[in-house]
Amino acid sequence: MSRIKKKLRKFTANVLDLPKDVIFDLPRITMIGNMQLYVENHKGVIQFSSEKLTLQLDVGKLEIIGKDLVIRAILSEEVFIEGVIVDVKYIQ
Repeated sequence: MSRIKKKLRKFTANVLDLPKDVIFDLPRITMIGNMQLYVENHKGVIQFSSEKLTLQLDVGKLEIIGKDLVIRAILSEEVFIEGVIVDVKYIQ
C-alpha cells in the first residue's frame, strides 16, 4: 500500500506541477551564507546547544553544527537559526 501511495503522490506532483517537498513532506532548507538557516517541515527539536542543533524530520534527522547558535524563531514546522554554521548533515 505504501508503494502505491508513493507512486500516486509522485504522479500527482508531476501532473499538477507541485513542488515535491509539499507532496512528500520533505524538509526545505534555506541557508544564507554561513550565518542563517531556515528549515521548514521539521517534526521537532531533539537536541539544542550553542554548538549543535538536531531536528527530527519525517524520515531521518537534520544535524546543524556551529558556534554561537541561537534559535531566533520556532513554529510547529519551521525553525530559524542564526550563528556561525559550520556543518549541516542529513542523517537517515
